[in-house]
Amino acid sequence: MKTVYNHYNHAVGLATVNLVWIPCRRRRVFANNEKLKLRCIEIFQSVANEKKWIIKAVEIASDHIHLLVEYDPHHSISQIVKAFKGRSSRYLQQEFPELMKLPSLWTHSYMFDTTEKISTQKVLEYINDPHHG
Repeated sequence: MKTVYNHYNHAVGLATVNLVWIPCRRRRVFANNEKLKLRCIEIFQSVANEKKWIIKAVEIASDHIHLLVEYDPHHSISQIVKAFKGRSSRYLQQEFPELMKLPSLWTHSYMFDTTEKISTQKVLEYINDPHHG
């Protein structure tokens, strides 16, 4: 499968990050609440559309969120997380009063993993190959 790179002003590339975070106190706020899950997905999609990011995959489990996001080089991973967590927390707590029992919807923590298209070993082999220059 051929990799398609995005073109930006002064940059060409493809950046994808896997994000995971949990609700405050690891509460199972999404258990048995399809309406809440669907609204959360809508909010994530609106953030992505506004920022011109692409959500490749989303999982809303009862006690955590997984997002796989393709983003542009003008945003840091912390900015991406802040955008998704901030807007979803604000809107969901406004629209679902039962979430106001928590001091905050999300914890401050998150996990991220940048996804690789090729292995680090392949890059090292290419850089160290005397024939490529």
